[in-house]
Amino acid sequence: MKWLGRRESSNVDDRRSSNGGKFFVGGTIGVIILVIKFFMDGDPTQLIQQIDQQNTQTTEVVNDSLDNTMAKFVAVVLADNEDVWNKIFTENGLQYEEPKLVLFRGATESGCGNASSAIGPFYCPADKKVYIDLSFMDELKTRFGAQGGDFALAYVIGHEVGHHVQNLLGTSAKTEELQAQSNQTKANKLSVALELQADFYAGVWTYHNQQMKNILEQGDIEEALSAASAVGDDAIQQKTQGTIVPDAFTHGSSAERMYWFKRGYQTGDIRKGNTFAKLIQ
Repeated sequence: MKWLGRRESSNVDDRRSSNGGKFFVGGTIGVIILVIKFFMDGDPTQLIQQIDQQNTQTTEVVNDSLDNTMAKFVAVVLADNEDVWNKIFTENGLQYEEPKLVLFRGATESGCGNASSAIGPFYCPADKKVYIDLSFMDELKTRFGAQGGDFALAYVIGHEVGHHVQNLLGTSAKTEELQAQSNQTKANKLSVALELQADFYAGVWTYHNQQMKNILEQGDIEEALSAASAVGDDAIQQKTQGTIVPDAFTHGSSAERMYWFKRGYQTGDIRKGNTFAKLIQ
């Protein structure tokens, strides 16, 4: 992705030098709650004990050149999201409220409770902030087999900002209302629809960002699709437990996640992203 020398967002809260709180198990709607899914196949008590032990240790942050370069990249991608979504909302007679993005290392506090790097990037609707520990990108490549490259991270940010868009449009609140009235299987399907729509919005952002700024380089879309595939529920279940249980999906299959990102990227039209259509009939 072409990003060097471009505008960086001022909506970044860099907490990488801070030591945060304990493990967060609250109700966020994150992308890729990857590491939770990986570890929760074991003993949850053991998971919490391990993270509590980790968080009792002093967190020493090393702001090396690579980490700082990634932080600058995040700020540029967030600025691009601001430009695109301000444009789309204005064209539809709406006002876009720009989210904050929190960079942290290890753990931090959020409006949804204590947040740990173990849950991966997530969006907190209570404070309208995106939370990212940059070490997650290493997990994405080494543990889940996604391609490297900067656009995988751009996709992750675009997905989380997509959840912010859902929050502003009232989609998240409506989904929670429907989930409260549903059995577990239906509630999981609603969660999948919400996540796939966030993937779609990441694709919509990519389309408009390319039209506005010509930022894509060869291989960028493949990097995004590789990341989307790596965090499909079926891929994670197969890797962690050896079996696939569709009724337990909460984020969507690899094929679904790639399909909806591509649909957003190919159409650029937010009206084409009704992932709830089959559920609300």
